[in-house]
Amino acid sequence: MGDNTPIEVLIVEDNPGDVELAKEALRDTSFPVNLHVARDGEEAMRFLRREDEQADVPLADLVLLDLNMPKKSGHEVLEEMKKDADLRLVPVIVFTSSSAREDIERAYDRYANCYITKPGDLDELVKVVRAIESFWLNVVRLPRRIAA
Repeated sequence: MGDNTPIEVLIVEDNPGDVELAKEALRDTSFPVNLHVARDGEEAMRFLRREDEQADVPLADLVLLDLNMPKKSGHEVLEEMKKDADLRLVPVIVFTSSSAREDIERAYDRYANCYITKPGDLDELVKVVRAIESFWLNVVRLPRRIAA
């Protein structure tokens, strides 16, 4: 990344156990990461658009998005993000328990950057989250971080 500016990661997840697991797996990165959590789709959009009580939050560099969310589904969040000129370049990793072909196709049809089905085994889940961190935070050039 080249600088010490923290990478802002939004986790959109209503399961507290999955949130804690993601936080734990991302805690030991080699560079600063700020993790933010939205517990439902509406809260996610307020955070991303920096509305209401979220007015002072930083811009997200990366979103980990569950599909099965209260108030607004992950599919709806993804669709709204990709239609919004200010949000469409923010990479979205769909990270969900669904392995249904319809969900996978629908996510990619709405321009998800990747689709990962959460493994049921805790050790495998930690490995997957660490692989996400390794690839998306170490290898990929994130759009908001490209020097002008």
